[in-house]
Amino acid sequence: MTSEFELIARHFTPAAPGSRAGVALGVGDDCALLIPHPGSRLAVSVDTSVAEVHFPGTAPAVAIGHRALAVSLSDLAAMGAESRWCLMALAMANTGDTWLSEFARGFHDLCAATGTTLVGGDVTRGELAIGVTVMGEVPEGQALTRSGARPGDHLAVTGALGGGAGGLALWQHGERDIQHPLLARYLLPQPRLDAGQALRGLATAAIDISDGLLADLGHVLAASGVGARIDVDALPLAEGLLEALGPDRARQAALGGGDDYELLVSLPAEAMAEATRRLAGLGLALTSLGTVTAELGLSGVGDTVLHGWQHFGVANATGGAT
Repeated sequence: MTSEFELIARHFTPAAPGSRAGVALGVGDDCALLIPHPGSRLAVSVDTSVAEVHFPGTAPAVAIGHRALAVSLSDLAAMGAESRWCLMALAMANTGDTWLSEFARGFHDLCAATGTTLVGGDVTRGELAIGVTVMGEVPEGQALTRSGARPGDHLAVTGALGGGAGGLALWQHGERDIQHPLLARYLLPQPRLDAGQALRGLATAAIDISDGLLADLGHVLAASGVGARIDVDALPLAEGLLEALGPDRARQAALGGGDDYELLVSLPAEAMAEATRRLAGLGLALTSLGTVTAELGLSGVGDTVLHGWQHFGVANATGGAT
């Protein structure tokens, strides 16, 4: 039987990255020793992905590996941070070497694409769950936070919305082609790291849309002590969402479905043109959805009541990944 240490050595020990990756000591010791850039602040976040809660346990292993890292990297994107390092703790059954190889491929490919170095972690037996801690850097004084939105700011989102919920709905109805635009949005989300960095110095507040647009907007409004007015007709819908769900369910998915991993930002009116130009250079759209108001509360969504994803208390809007 393959030991824990053999699994780590075979699947999760990259070639020695050296000091150019900011790693003085990586996988294989009790701790990693990292070298931050002078003048930067360390941005750290952790997410846990659990089978049949956050993703289908029967999803392709390569997608599970990708997704576990992507959802954590999305938090760095929301802060305008550059990704540097990650830790990964994996609990799994005895799934076999092929499954683990594919899982590791999905994880390592996204590491390579985002400049992220795996510097440690843990592998243990149990129900399938992956905890990923990501560490990035942002220049001092330039981090995007949730608390800076001001009355008169535009509220805008990157990319398109509703794809995560649309992909979940398709999976539940038997679709298994992960190249399908909606299923790819759900199982292979793309963290908007470049966009977050491009919006530094322009955005007054930011958050990634993981729990649903309205739920995550609520976090920004609470942290900033402001309200908002939304134009639901301006929602940018993911490719294929209308055809898959119809108009009403597509709008519900865009407002509260979650798992989109786009960025929601507030921007002064005079910064919209420059922000749009910067993101266009990345091949990414920026859509204005409304404005920040001095009056508390949210208007423009009618009687829509969507709580987004919550693990405890109010049920989530999408029904989870089961």
